Amino acid sequence: MTHALIDRIKKMWVLRYWDKLLFAVVFILFFVFSPGVKILERISSSAGPLTRVLPFATPSPAPYPTNTTGIYPGFEISAAGVVVYDVASGVTLFGRNTDVSLFPASTTKIMTALVALEHYGLDDVVHVQTVANTGAVMGLVPGERITVENLLYGALVQSGNDAAWALAEHFPGGVEKFVEAMNKKAADLHLVNTHFTNPVGFDDPNHTMTAIDLTRLAAYALTNKTIVKIVAIPQITISDVTHTQFHPLTNVNTLLGKIPGVAGIKTGWTEEAGENLVTLVERDNHKVIIVVLKSLNRFADTEGLINWVFGNYSWQNYNQEAE
Repeated sequence: MTHALIDRIKKMWVLRYWDKLLFAVVFILFFVFSPGVKILERISSSAGPLTRVLPFATPSPAPYPTNTTGIYPGFEISAAGVVVYDVASGVTLFGRNTDVSLFPASTTKIMTALVALEHYGLDDVVHVQTVANTGAVMGLVPGERITVENLLYGALVQSGNDAAWALAEHFPGGVEKFVEAMNKKAADLHLVNTHFTNPVGFDDPNHTMTAIDLTRLAAYALTNKTIVKIVAIPQITISDVTHTQFHPLTNVNTLLGKIPGVAGIKTGWTEEAGENLVTLVERDNHKVIIVVLKSLNRFADTEGLINWVFGNYSWQNYNQEAE
């Protein structure tokens, strides 16, 4: 093929596609410079909040607790493990041996209640088989048919070991699998120094918690409306599904109705554990969780800590206006 023929073909190709090449160049220039930008601006504007960053109000920080006196609890508090925790801010106001493993005793039943609520309906009926009649009981009898809700009252108000055991025995796979579910929930909640071997709180070298883990467990449990309702009840009478077996229950926590603002949540005691108590107190819209473990007098310790908190702390708002 000669050079003249090649040049002729090139000229014919350019003439044939010249209009298309010209259009493409003009379109690219049109898009790259101002018209294209304006198109994008119009698209962005029409899209509204999906594409524009709009100003919004940031959540106000929780009021921050401040010790205004510099006074802290001392040897007058007998408990080996102590946590005083401000719920809204997440601040620990006071701690003693917070990471030391101790026996939780019946405060275990907080976890028992949580696992039951996650796997059962409140109206589910439990057929009582084995009656755990050691320690505190609500008075279940073999063969009794009773709702999960009423067993929760028995476990959390009366601290009934028979109620906690019945809830666990009803679980698919029985008590052993229920305890596995308790430990799984502990892991999910990052309770790294917690391990359960039974649903009741019987002493066992491998059944331990720390004061800080118990505080975290209580804080989580108090997000459940059913637990909040039950643990605040001083007295109640419940029955089986046939209304032939009646169980009068009295809350073991004697601070309920005695100390203003106390609203639960759980007691515990064994000879090895000593006196344990987890308490929620709310005053002036400030919620505080107090945990005492291995106390010589859990109610006196807790009352003293309540008086200390609300006598020495104020809650400051640090809201700032947006500039």
